[in-house]
Amino acid sequence: MPPGFSPGAADWQRALARFVTVIPHTRELGLEVLDAGPEGVRLHLPWHDDLLGDPERGLVHGGVLTMLLDTACGTAVLPALPAPEVCPTLDLRVDHFRPAIAGQGLCVDARAVSVSASVVFTEGQVWQDAARPVARGIANFVRLGPRNTPPGFAEALFAREDDHA
Repeated sequence: MPPGFSPGAADWQRALARFVTVIPHTRELGLEVLDAGPEGVRLHLPWHDDLLGDPERGLVHGGVLTMLLDTACGTAVLPALPAPEVCPTLDLRVDHFRPAIAGQGLCVDARAVSVSASVVFTEGQVWQDAARPVARGIANFVRLGPRNTPPGFAEALFAREDDHA
């Protein structure tokens, strides 16, 4: 990040929206960043018929929930760090509480719980009705550090559209 730049909530929302549009499947599915900052992120996946895993009963495929939790928890890692760095998923556990149902979008909230020198620990929750979560996830991400993060990663993340003109 540029020296002295301290991103606010709007900066993080824009940066993380850029981040999720770089991932082909989240871009194609229209994943949206609703809120973002060091305290956590909220993402929304609009309804698509191809999210069904059981069309007869109208239930969302469990892999969709896993993808949402992995993406949201990984996205929550970036603002939790002193400076953005590449942090691949180390492990992910998903607890399914109830099925997600057809016809409704999915929201996911995620946050970093703890940041160590080598791992970022996160948790997230997927819901269609905020009072009734459908799944929760616990995910850990390995920190690769500045040496293994591509040069210009943070600058590209926070670049404004008019910076490319």
